Amino acid sequence: MSDHYFSHSPEAPERATTFTVNIRGRDVEVHSSSGVFSSHRLDKGTAVLLDKAPETGAARVALDVGCGWGPITIALASEHPEAEVWGVDVNERSLELARVNTQAYENVTIGEASATLKELRAKGIEVDLLWSNPPIRIGKEALHSLLMDWLSLLAADGVAYLVVQKNLGADSLSSWLNAQGFVSVKYGSSKGFRVLEVRKDEP
Repeated sequence: MSDHYFSHSPEAPERATTFTVNIRGRDVEVHSSSGVFSSHRLDKGTAVLLDKAPETGAARVALDVGCGWGPITIALASEHPEAEVWGVDVNERSLELARVNTQAYENVTIGEASATLKELRAKGIEVDLLWSNPPIRIGKEALHSLLMDWLSLLAADGVAYLVVQKNLGADSLSSWLNAQGFVSVKYGSSKGFRVLEVRKDEP
């Protein structure tokens, strides 16, 4: 299994690359490297999320969990220039690349996941919009813990869009989220992936 899901510092030798991807209808040149998730292209899951997630109204705080080299963060920053946009990851190389790829956006902060989670909690910051292609292959227990940490930051009227491969448990994950105090529904699907819309359940 690739070490990008677990390692703060990837063991793979760094091999830089530059390529162009289409993000929400706009071609963007990005920098990437070996040792990060989907290092040479836009992965299928993220492509489905970017295609299916709706344009939403104004957001004060938007969040990309597992930002990798930054495609989702770029989309959020582009569509919500008024928002405070955060991109988080555990992989140092991914974070460096995401900072480079989002440097044109003054509203973006890229940060290490655990440190950023602590910072947002300490400041009492609530998230209006969360997009994520979560790392399903880290295992169910770790995935559940990760999702509960970040979804707990949702504002009362906040919404998350998660893309999950159907054969890796998208429907069971949706059912689990519903049992944890959220309302999770299938928002869309394509190419074997589900996009889940997740909100906090009304008290």
